[in-house]
Amino acid sequence: MFVTVSVMERALRAARVATYVYFVLCGTLMGAWVVHIPAVEERVGISHATLGGLLVLLGLGAFAGMQVAGPLTDRLGARVVVPAGGVLCGVTLVLPGLARDPWALAGALLAFGFCNGCLDVSMNAHAVHVEKAYGRPVMSGFHATFSVGGVLASLAGAGAASAGLDPVASMAAMGVLGVVIALASARALLPVAPAAASAGATEETRKALAAAHRGAAGRVWLLAVLALMVMLCEGAANDWSALHLKDVLGAPAGTAAFGYGTFAAAMTIGRLLADRLAARFGSTAILRHGAITAAVGITLVALGPWMWAAFAGWALFGLGLSGCVPQLFSAAGHADPAAAGANVSRVAGLGYVGMLAGPAVIGWLTHLVALGHAFVLLTVLCATTAVGARVLRTGPDRTPRNDPAPVGH
Repeated sequence: MFVTVSVMERALRAARVATYVYFVLCGTLMGAWVVHIPAVEERVGISHATLGGLLVLLGLGAFAGMQVAGPLTDRLGARVVVPAGGVLCGVTLVLPGLARDPWALAGALLAFGFCNGCLDVSMNAHAVHVEKAYGRPVMSGFHATFSVGGVLASLAGAGAASAGLDPVASMAAMGVLGVVIALASARALLPVAPAAASAGATEETRKALAAAHRGAAGRVWLLAVLALMVMLCEGAANDWSALHLKDVLGAPAGTAAFGYGTFAAAMTIGRLLADRLAARFGSTAILRHGAITAAVGITLVALGPWMWAAFAGWALFGLGLSGCVPQLFSAAGHADPAAAGANVSRVAGLGYVGMLAGPAVIGWLTHLVALGHAFVLLTVLCATTAVGARVLRTGPDRTPRNDPAPVGH
């Protein structure tokens, strides 16, 4: 008995470590594209405006990949879909670097975005099952390591540029490394497809499961709407934080760059802490109080006339938002474990639409009001999220746990 438990614990720890690896991998591969955007833009010979339009295709590809990979993960299991997504993402990373005209770049971004979306949703669905096996929140830690991947990509890109390495060679090398890592980590993933568990169930059990699926569907779409609002806020911060400091408060370009850095650092720190807080106070509290904190922070940014107030506001905004998306993804997966992949794909997909729309919505509002005042919309969205946080209470796994975790860190 003790041997069996020990083997199960080791397998679960290995699955958790593998999930961390895939989150880092996803962040690194996406970051590897981001750091090479200037070189690709110059090689293809396009304007910033044209590049902006092509980047929409990356998002559309990711959205499509999410919708495909979610149900596939439920049917085939994470051990098949997650490494496949990682391999495809690594293979397609080099395609934008090889493009020589806008049409080729458009196809490359669609392909890379699709594969990145597949990896994103399937690894999040697997993270839900790891969290369920642990019996306590661990989702936010996974999302924190995605940010670590972006940092690693930045360092690798800077090193390659300093060494005079061609961007295509740099992207190809990182893609090959990604393929190797994706394949090497596959065996540690949880092996069983969740949907397979009900294959031999009785007719009554299948009817009960079908009723549960239908009951979870409406709640999942409510979670998806909340994810759209939260990730719209995150997308707006990504593109407008530095510009706000520079154009509204007159900060030098070097100082303005720290606006996004402050937001990103606070978000990473918050995600490293959010799992312990969720275990103690519950996911509803994390979402509600996080959204309230974010609302206070962005209001300080919007209305504060001083530089220090803006930095404090961006820090509070990042800290508040940090735990929101992981709680929503986790709640979607736990709403119906047999359809975790499909449910996460809905929440992640609509959330991704929000992230893409955020910069554009704020940009459109600047035609009507000053940039700082446009951020008031983000205050409203955060406040609405705080009110809607009670949707998490209806889930079976969203209450805080005071009992010792079955498996250690």
